[in-house]
Amino acid sequence: MTNDKHPIVDLRSDTVTKPTPRMRRAMAEAEVGDDVYGEDPTIRRLEETAAEMLKMEAAIYLPSGTMGNQVALHVHCRPGREVVVEARSHIMNYEMAAMAALSGLLPNPVYTEGGIMTAEQVEASCRPDIYYLARTGLVALENTHNMVGGRVMQLDRVREIQDVTRRARIALHLDGARIFNAAASLGVPVHEAAAGFDSVMFCLSKGLGAPVGSMLCASKGFIVEARRVRKMFGGGMRQAGIIAAAGLVALEDHVDRISEDHDTARKLADELSEVPGVEVPFYPESNILMCRITDQWFQKDLPEDGDAASVFVDRLRERGILALAINSRQVRMVTHFDLPENAVGRTINAVTSGR
Repeated sequence: MTNDKHPIVDLRSDTVTKPTPRMRRAMAEAEVGDDVYGEDPTIRRLEETAAEMLKMEAAIYLPSGTMGNQVALHVHCRPGREVVVEARSHIMNYEMAAMAALSGLLPNPVYTEGGIMTAEQVEASCRPDIYYLARTGLVALENTHNMVGGRVMQLDRVREIQDVTRRARIALHLDGARIFNAAASLGVPVHEAAAGFDSVMFCLSKGLGAPVGSMLCASKGFIVEARRVRKMFGGGMRQAGIIAAAGLVALEDHVDRISEDHDTARKLADELSEVPGVEVPFYPESNILMCRITDQWFQKDLPEDGDAASVFVDRLRERGILALAINSRQVRMVTHFDLPENAVGRTINAVTSGR
């Protein structure tokens, strides 16, 4: 399915990128120590860099974005509290009910038309202080929003929600797994996209291209407690400067080029929308493209079970293109810096020939 002339076009996620040669050199040469004892200088430098970029007091390095979110929820909330989240958010759907299993928290999902909560919706979802109601412990936003096509939350909308949580004295967390994509789309420095949140998680292993790791940024006191919770959740690491070195290179080399992935996603969306039977409900605002596969795409062999997305993805795979079926009709494609130069053209050829 692949060779030097025609490598696989992997659009399943931006997590599939391989470490760059400079990352591999940095990893091989990294100065390390035991991070559980706070003695790994490379991790300390990564944490300081992340905090400085987001203009927050401190940061902690974690193995994954899910752990970063869950550590934040545990520090912010007592058991028995509710967490207000958008209904299609990652925290709600793709973190194994960890807020309930690990922290005794209950999600309070807000159902939105386009994936972006309003201040009015957040205010209505925060519980009044009545003894027989669970208290709202946290509001969590996601920017960019993965499952609605990488949509970007505009900063005026964010500031309105921040006003609500500030008045209600409720903490506000940002699942900013792709916050650098959000900042690039908004045309602002990343610290502006992070401003006003009590805690922010972002991933090094997505559009930034590092092989592993995420950062949680907040106040110094919050991060002290986050370090204890990370250990409790099994996330204490030893000589992890070997992988943290790649995260430093990601922050040095890959922030300024993220908008190139957005351009590729838009070009792909333009081409896909011309194919009969492929609908693009949200024009890409970042590097994620969602498309809907209708019956019209099938010139033959319409699946009896109606699982059009799986058949679509299977036929693309046969032609060297990897994508992700989200449900029976929806397919996700994510652009990133490891795509071959002719990725868009090859993808469109596979979509048209696979019919």
